[in-house]
Amino acid sequence: MSDPSMESEHLDKAERHIVEGERRVAAQKTLIARLTEEGRDTALAEEFLQSLEQTLEQWHIHRRLILESLARE
Repeated sequence: MSDPSMESEHLDKAERHIVEGERRVAAQKTLIARLTEEGRDTALAEEFLQSLEQTLEQWHIHRRLILESLARE
């Protein structure tokens, strides 16, 4: 059995990571748009964006697992 107060702390942390991740994804998309407008190569920026999006997806999964754990309490 998990500790509900600890799970709540983990949920808060996951929420903060998600918000920060969404901010980073948005900033990277803005950068890619600017690079594209300037006619510059965006390959590395797009690879980094993919990494950011994958990390963000993992945080969403982590949050869902925490919520499921809390719902069982």
